[in-house]
Amino acid sequence: MNVIGVTGGIGMGKSTTARLMEEQGLPVVDTDQIAREIVGPGQAALEEIKQAFGPEMIGADGLLRRDELARHVFADTSARQQLEAITHPRIRRAWLNQVEAWRAEGRPRCAVVIPLLFETNAAAQFDAILCVACTPTTQRQRLRARDWSAEQIEQRIAAQWPIEKKMTLSHFVIWTEAGLEVHREQLGRILGQTLKR
Repeated sequence: MNVIGVTGGIGMGKSTTARLMEEQGLPVVDTDQIAREIVGPGQAALEEIKQAFGPEMIGADGLLRRDELARHVFADTSARQQLEAITHPRIRRAWLNQVEAWRAEGRPRCAVVIPLLFETNAAAQFDAILCVACTPTTQRQRLRARDWSAEQIEQRIAAQWPIEKKMTLSHFVIWTEAGLEVHREQLGRILGQTLKR
């Protein structure tokens, strides 16, 4: 089975790429979705977060106060690393299990969306890596549209490797400055190339 990794900077178009891949019939697992699931009520990771960062990180409804936790960990590198030590191994197990399930079903290829693909040393798990990228100006415009402050934007960007480094290490790059049709066209060409790898 051909396993494609999708990475890129925050706000650069990974979710759109995943949606376009699904339109093409590719099974896709998004690690951001896994990250949300593993901190749900009753999950061991949620209890570990409560122990590590305090009960104030859990709302009265039993849900993780994601914005509050993000404010804390993105302002403190050691706190972010502590959170990643709780979540990253669980996320990795989940997507690897999903890939193996698809392999057992005889799927010809699949995709895994991992924002921190290189940062978490996951590159060896993939037959091809696709980086989704845009200019820093466009990236910041997109993140401002999420109602993030300038401080939040810079903290998130600083928590990831520079996009130029990710582009250099990837097999393919999708440049998302143009419209959706151009994005779709680039992806189609790349998916044709991955079959030949």
